[in-house]
Amino acid sequence: MSRDIASTLRDYRGKVVLITGGTKGIGLACGLAFARRGAQVVLTHRWGSADEDEIRAKFAALEAPEPLILEADASKKADTKALFAQLAERFEGIEVFISNVAVVMRGDGVENHVERALIKSLEYSSWPFVEYLHMIDKTFGRYPRYAVAMSSDGPDQHYPGYDYVAVAKAVLETFVRYMSVHLREANEGEGCIVNALRTRMVITDSYAQIFGEENMAAVAQFNDFACTVDEVADTTLALCSGLMDSMGGQVVTLDRGASFVDNVMTMAPRILRGSK
Repeated sequence: MSRDIASTLRDYRGKVVLITGGTKGIGLACGLAFARRGAQVVLTHRWGSADEDEIRAKFAALEAPEPLILEADASKKADTKALFAQLAERFEGIEVFISNVAVVMRGDGVENHVERALIKSLEYSSWPFVEYLHMIDKTFGRYPRYAVAMSSDGPDQHYPGYDYVAVAKAVLETFVRYMSVHLREANEGEGCIVNALRTRMVITDSYAQIFGEENMAAVAQFNDFACTVDEVADTTLALCSGLMDSMGGQVVTLDRGASFVDNVMTMAPRILRGSK
């Protein structure tokens, strides 16, 4: 990020930033970006998904405040309740909430669609955004100033085996618009600015685990179209720095042109077969 742009970003010293799914990939990059601006960052993760010493070392290398790393499965109400009890003991409020949880059930064709898989996908990837906003207000008596929901590809794309992704993201983005309207006058008129960020292709460890070696080989041919986790983090910081406050309720797309590629993940097997 250039010095001129960095100078316009908000100083977050003394402010708390809560990031669900914050210990890897996009979530961690966002945490580091806010920490560079002095924020006290809270990163949540599911059991066994974080190397806490390695994460703290990344923040220490920036001479940033040490992050608070807490285990909390965003789909479990008991975990959510326990998480906010801990936050209430340490802080007086949450300035920014970033919802980066995105766990969906795998599908296996139209004939095998099941209601439970859909419900589970919504519990993990849509509802936590709303529930955490409610819990922030209930715990601290006010909503965050900024809330950002990570929507990956949104509802417009389809990946083989991930039949429930688009549905979960459609619901998430609907809630973003809904919450933006209803929270416009929250916080004694200051408002809670709510947006979603679609990030298209971002190559992370989780991405590789989800789509496997064959599709990763195809994606490698399209690296110029992939956004980096740092670009996502910088965009998120900009959304929470007063630069785009008139854009509440928007779905912002960060894209290097991937939308012009004919659905890389769906076409990958054909591309690879044709190149042999």
